Amino acid sequence: MLRIAMCDDETEAREALYLLLDQELHEESEQIVYEFSTGTAAANWLQKHPGEIDLLFLDVEMDGMNGMETAKKIRTFDQNLLIVFVTGFADYVFDGYSVGAMDYLMKPVCKEKLQALLTRVREKLGQEEAEEFIVKNTDGTYRFLKKEIRWFYSDKRKVMLVTDRGEYGFYAKLDEVEKQLKDGGEAGQFVRIHQRYLVNTKWVDQIGSASVQIGGEELPISRAYKEAAVKKLAEAMLGGMR
Repeated sequence: MLRIAMCDDETEAREALYLLLDQELHEESEQIVYEFSTGTAAANWLQKHPGEIDLLFLDVEMDGMNGMETAKKIRTFDQNLLIVFVTGFADYVFDGYSVGAMDYLMKPVCKEKLQALLTRVREKLGQEEAEEFIVKNTDGTYRFLKKEIRWFYSDKRKVMLVTDRGEYGFYAKLDEVEKQLKDGGEAGQFVRIHQRYLVNTKWVDQIGSASVQIGGEELPISRAYKEAAVKKLAEAMLGGMR
C-alpha cells in the first residue's frame, strides 16, 4: 500500500500533479489521501497522524511556512516519511539533503521522472514493510517501524503501543500482537515480561529482580515470565542489539 499527500499553495499545481499521479498509481493499493494548501496545515496534521502517510510531495516556494521550513518541522517528529520536493528552481535542490528528502521534481513535473520516482518509492517501501507494525483505530491507520516501538501493554480490551511520540491504542489481545511479531520474524526483539507487557529489548536500560526500566519507566516482570524473560533480555543487551 502507498498513501500519498501533496502540499502546494497553488491549486492548479496540486491539480496538475494529482492528474499525473492518478494515471500512475495502482488502483487497489495506492491512493492520494490528503491535499494541503499550506505548510503549517501539513506539518500539524502529520504530527497528529504518525505513519498514516508514506510519501509527501512538498512544494518549496509557498507563502507563509515554505517547503524547506515545513520539512524541517516534520523532521522534528518524523524521520521516516518520504519527502519529495517539487520546485520551479534548481537552486533549492541541494538544500533537500539537510532534511533527508528522497528526491526532487522540477515543475512542470515530467511524467517519466515521476514514474521512475514511484518505482523507487515502491521498492523502498517493499523492503521496509517487514520492519513495520500497523495500527488501525477510529482515528486512522498508523505505521510504526518496529525498532521505534518501546513496549506494548494491554488495557482492558485494547492494546497500547508506546513510542517516544506517545501512546496509540487499538482493539486486540496482547497474545495476538506477540504472535504477529513472531510471525514477522521479530520474536527475538520483543520479549513478554508480564501478562500485560511486551517490551522491545532494544529500549531496555536496566534489568532488575522484578522489573525492567525503559526510558525512566519501570515495568513489572511477573513470576510466570521471569526466567525466560530475564534470559532473553540479558542476551539481547549483552549481544549489542541496542
